[in-house]
Amino acid sequence: MAIIEQDTEFDADVFSASVIGIAADVGQHDSGVHRHNKGQLLYAPQGCMNFALDNALCILPPTKAVWIPPQTRHRAIMTNVVAYRSLYFDCAQFSTPAEIRIIEVNALLKALIDKMALWPWDKPEEEMANSCALFWEEFYTARRYSFQLPLPLDLRLRRFRQQLLSERFLAPDIGTVASTIGVSPKTVTRLFKAETGMSYQDWRQQWRLLKAIELLSSAMQVSAVAYSLGFSSDSAFIAFFKKQTGKTPTNFVNSAVK
Repeated sequence: MAIIEQDTEFDADVFSASVIGIAADVGQHDSGVHRHNKGQLLYAPQGCMNFALDNALCILPPTKAVWIPPQTRHRAIMTNVVAYRSLYFDCAQFSTPAEIRIIEVNALLKALIDKMALWPWDKPEEEMANSCALFWEEFYTARRYSFQLPLPLDLRLRRFRQQLLSERFLAPDIGTVASTIGVSPKTVTRLFKAETGMSYQDWRQQWRLLKAIELLSSAMQVSAVAYSLGFSSDSAFIAFFKKQTGKTPTNFVNSAVK
């Protein structure tokens, strides 16, 4: 049976099939830090998922899917998610990406994911071959996104990293970060540039964008998101969001639920 409940314990690695799929209904879920021997594709048509990796944070908005390579340590936090789908692939049998990849899920890819997620776990390999071939064809031609935020690994910023997944966390200004860890703002800039490839100011802007996407995906009003993220006005937030994504917050949300 491929449909599981929220509290069902499931381990795709115990199955020998080249593809294992599951479908689940969840509202709130925290997977804890874990890894798989198989590669995983995770998709939910509604709600937003956060992923914590060893060196990055990822946001998975509605209508997007994420590929997680084998042995990648990750922690998935789901909020207001319904009917998510997860496919696990034996990567010795397929040509799969070696890196985290976030893609757009079009109608055909969605239909394939839905079909494969509901396959019986003992389905004969020859009956899966054609659908798998079409799946990977669509996967590799899908539009890619970069809803990722690299993390600094310096030990002085360990507490800062731990706070990032807190629901109430708000990325502070550089002066606050500097005073918290007992260094100068120039040192903070140097640390972030060396370890993330971004200045702290640019990193903070990317964090605000990902957090905005998360909040908008939870049906929070634009004005509430602007206030939560410390923008001076709704118009300032809308201008920021459009510059980063090419869409207004409202258009982004509407396109995500179609």
